[in-house]
Amino acid sequence: MTDMTARPGADGLRRCHWALATPDLLAYHDTEWGVAVRDDRGMFERLALEGFQAGLSWLTVLRKRAALREVFADFDPAAIAGYGPGDVERLLGDARIIRSRAKIEAVIGNARAALELPEGLADLVWRHAPEDHPTPATVADVPASTPESAALAASLKKRGFRFVGPTTAYAAMQATGVVDDHLADCFR
Repeated sequence: MTDMTARPGADGLRRCHWALATPDLLAYHDTEWGVAVRDDRGMFERLALEGFQAGLSWLTVLRKRAALREVFADFDPAAIAGYGPGDVERLLGDARIIRSRAKIEAVIGNARAALELPEGLADLVWRHAPEDHPTPATVADVPASTPESAALAASLKKRGFRFVGPTTAYAAMQATGVVDDHLADCFR
C-alpha cells in the first residue's frame, strides 16, 4: 500500500488516494488542500484544525469544522484571545466539537500568541517553506515531518504556541500550500 499512486475517481480524474474515501474528503482535496493560504486568520484556522486532529482522523475534524468555526468566532484570533475559563467550560459542554480541554486551551493560548507575532502568523509559517520540495510520486514519498516543519514547530513553541509539533506543523504546511504533496499523477 505504501507504493500507492493517485487513483481515478468516479469522474475519471486521478486524485491522491485518501481523497476517494468520502465525499467530504473529495471536496476538501479538490478545493482546499494545498491551496496557498496567505492571511493570518486562514493560517490560524488551519493550524488550530491540525492541532485538533492529533490522535484523531482528519475526517472527524473536517466533519466538525463548521461547529468549530462557530464556537471559535470563525477562528478570529482577536476574538478567541478574549476567551476565559467560562468559555472553556462552555466549549467542553458542546457535543458538536472535539471536547479536549488541552486542545481548546491550546487554541485560546495560540490565539494570544498569534496576536503577539510582529510579522503575523502567515508570514512566519511561509518563512519555513523549503527551497526545494520534490513532488511525491507515491504515498511512500510523503513525509510525516521535515526539517522545515521541525523548525517551524520550534519557532511556534518558542513564541508560546502549543499542539504544534513537527508532524502537526507539516500537516498545516501541506494544508496551506506551503508544501505541495499532491501526488505527481494527481490532477491537482
